[in-house]
Amino acid sequence: MEPEVFVDIVREALGLVALLVSASIIPSLCVGLVVSIFQAATSINEQTLSFLPRLLVTVGALMFGSHWGLEKIMAFFRTIVDLIPQAVG
Repeated sequence: MEPEVFVDIVREALGLVALLVSASIIPSLCVGLVVSIFQAATSINEQTLSFLPRLLVTVGALMFGSHWGLEKIMAFFRTIVDLIPQAVG
């Protein structure tokens, strides 16, 4: 097996990690932006005000996206397992 195949596997793994992380981080960033705009408009400088909504949105995104993410990870794992005979032989 050529070394380029392993580079492609690592590239695909890093892309999958970036996709799965962004699925939970992007909603949290959007809520954080909305809360910070609200804080700037009302002059409320409370640090805990932005923590709870971001936490709830992140947990919700993980709850709703976990099935999709697990399917993505399992498909990647099946691809890796299918490539084992080619790597060994």
